[in-house]
Amino acid sequence: MAEEVHLGLPGPWAEDYREKADHYTTKIGGVPDWPKEDLGIEPDLLQCRLCGTRLCLVAQVYAPLAKLNIEERTLYVLVCPTPKCSPKPQSWKVLRVQKCHSGMQTKGKEDELVQGKERGCSNEPAPSSSIVEHKEEVNSLNSNDDDFDLDALAEALEQAATLASNTKKKNKSKRANNVPAKCAVVKEKVNDLTIPVLPCFYIYYDKEQSRGKSNVCSSSNETVLEEEIMDMGNDEEEKWEGEKYEYDSAPGADRTFLKFKKRLDAYPQQCFRYSHAGKPLLAATNSQDVGTCKLCGSPRQYELQLMSPLSYFLHQAGDGSSNCAPNAWSWLTLVVYSCSKSCCPSSCGGKPGNCCWGVVEEEIVMQEDEACNT
Repeated sequence: MAEEVHLGLPGPWAEDYREKADHYTTKIGGVPDWPKEDLGIEPDLLQCRLCGTRLCLVAQVYAPLAKLNIEERTLYVLVCPTPKCSPKPQSWKVLRVQKCHSGMQTKGKEDELVQGKERGCSNEPAPSSSIVEHKEEVNSLNSNDDDFDLDALAEALEQAATLASNTKKKNKSKRANNVPAKCAVVKEKVNDLTIPVLPCFYIYYDKEQSRGKSNVCSSSNETVLEEEIMDMGNDEEEKWEGEKYEYDSAPGADRTFLKFKKRLDAYPQQCFRYSHAGKPLLAATNSQDVGTCKLCGSPRQYELQLMSPLSYFLHQAGDGSSNCAPNAWSWLTLVVYSCSKSCCPSSCGGKPGNCCWGVVEEEIVMQEDEACNT
């Protein structure tokens, strides 16, 4: 079975970059929507390793895992807002926040993760009925399937993003120039001005289509590239100035990078790619050991990666209302690896039936444009 990759594409802009949503929302920038106010997050997890500055949110991705029966699970990608630190890998962090139950605790590297039965927390707000409905729909779709159903996940995430942004998204071709539009609904906002924020827009999903042997044109000019793609049919081979560009046969070129660029050019709007336990789309062959989970010792596996068009859209939103801008970013992709068992901290233990929210730092790997660093 071919690997399924779901692309995070730009939806509507937030009316206010500090507006509140919920942890079911998938978005770029803004303020983090934690599941509850007091998560007990260690302060150093929200601070830059290099300078101690409070980190700002780059991406919030609702990422339930049907195969592990984990519904309440969100990834938060954070970065130092200072131009001095943000280009450095050490200034980036990714936090996995999920609801943990007494049967899911990890007490040491020798323990195996055991999935507990779903139990409610009396001291936590329940999600809205529409959220519950789309989550129950995902469960029913996956009840007779042993494999992780990415189609169901994509549908659930799209509904959650639509619900959070309170806007109706017009149907557009995946090749259309769908730069985020402003959201017309005014929502409650976070008044804490000490939280640095990036410009905020919401995300909807589209599944990456297999292109077979078709080739995509290559151009360093992003605007020209998008116009060329829009003018071509889905089944046509794409050309540049009447000549085919063969990515795999370019003399003296880095085949890994060219394959990366080919799939990026096919969807030039993609802000991130999601494929839990899939394979990352690498821009360079120099791989980095991502190690094992610090809590349970299980191997980490690929889950998510941010793509460079995300920076482009944030640059376009530079209207002065954000105190954090990606001007110094030069990376091509940021790849997130998470615990294969999606384990919980042992601090979530306690009396049988208790549950809490676990916060775990995962691994993020930066791949840069080497030409820009020489």
